[in-house]
Amino acid sequence: MRPSTNLSRRALLTGGAAGAGALIGAGATAVALRGGAPAPAPVEHRFGQEHVSCHGEHQAGIVSAPAAQHRYAAYDLRPEVDRDGVRRLLRVLTADIEALTSGEAPLADSEPELAAVPAGLTVTVGFGGGLVDRVDPAQRPTWLAALPAFSRDALDGRHDGGDLLLVIAGDDSIAVSHASRMLHRSLASFATPRWVQQGFRRARGAEHPKTTMRNLMGQVDGTVNPAPDSPDFAGLVWHNTGWLSGGSALVVRRIRMELDTWEQVDRPGREQSIGRTLKNGAPLTGAREHDEPDFAATDSLGLTVIPDFAHIRRARSEDPAERIYRRAVNYDDGTEQGLLFACYQRDPLAQFVPIQRRLDELDLLNEWVTHTGSAVFAVPGGWRPGGMLGASLFA
Repeated sequence: MRPSTNLSRRALLTGGAAGAGALIGAGATAVALRGGAPAPAPVEHRFGQEHVSCHGEHQAGIVSAPAAQHRYAAYDLRPEVDRDGVRRLLRVLTADIEALTSGEAPLADSEPELAAVPAGLTVTVGFGGGLVDRVDPAQRPTWLAALPAFSRDALDGRHDGGDLLLVIAGDDSIAVSHASRMLHRSLASFATPRWVQQGFRRARGAEHPKTTMRNLMGQVDGTVNPAPDSPDFAGLVWHNTGWLSGGSALVVRRIRMELDTWEQVDRPGREQSIGRTLKNGAPLTGAREHDEPDFAATDSLGLTVIPDFAHIRRARSEDPAERIYRRAVNYDDGTEQGLLFACYQRDPLAQFVPIQRRLDELDLLNEWVTHTGSAVFAVPGGWRPGGMLGASLFA
């Protein structure tokens, strides 16, 4: 009778594992004696060693794969910082960003080990109107100012504006925290903090990389978004002339979600408010997330299947130039939850503002969302090795 090689759970827990090891070793030896060889040990994947280059035509972090952790940090320039002071500030930032994103410690980093695991770290820098004015007021775009007032805004004054913005993103919280600390130290003699916001998405690997994120209302958020490789993307997002060539305009909005009351609404009511199913984000007239909505479809009572004031209908525009590139993340500060809505475009007044006005006028989701923060920044193009972030502003 052949001895059984099956091991009971009790054997494994009480010492039978040693016998199991002997059996496995014997098996490997037998294979070797027969002329074969045991399978090689798998190569360990060093999660966290990924580098995203900060060099190129555009700044990293705009079309890079979305990271799990984000920190938005806005600063005000100190009164004494003039044109030359801004140049010195940008030289310091350039050196720090180049080091941190490559997994190296910046100068005067007292914890260099924390920089060794960048985990896809990116730092995207935006200029507020105040910074541009310090260098050359004539180069300030008309859109680089506070957005027009919207009737449903409830801006709290604690998450608005700023002369300089750092968007620090990565797949590891320590990498993001350490980079934020190093950059904050470098900026201390040039600027003072104005506001900080933490954001997050699902951890890398939790879903397929192409999966559309979900917000904390449970909605698939960002289905209709121009793809960076689409033919019209550059015309919607990138500037191609002047000091902003290769750059873009960034709008950041803090949107509080009234989750306590949202969760009291039944599922059909929530889906009609959005115009999409919660299960997979498909429009109410379709089966899959990216099916084209049929806004003319009616039910047996003659009512439109997608309500006239559903979010996806109000956000829709017949003008193909009136589109934006979304980069939203969730936030949870312990007392409230919501969405840090960020979008890139060439001109917020021509692209973001018309969309937001329609939503502001009548969107069924307005019952459960409140805009409490707002800011606009000019995001300069990228730079090459040996160059400097924002150098074109001084040309």
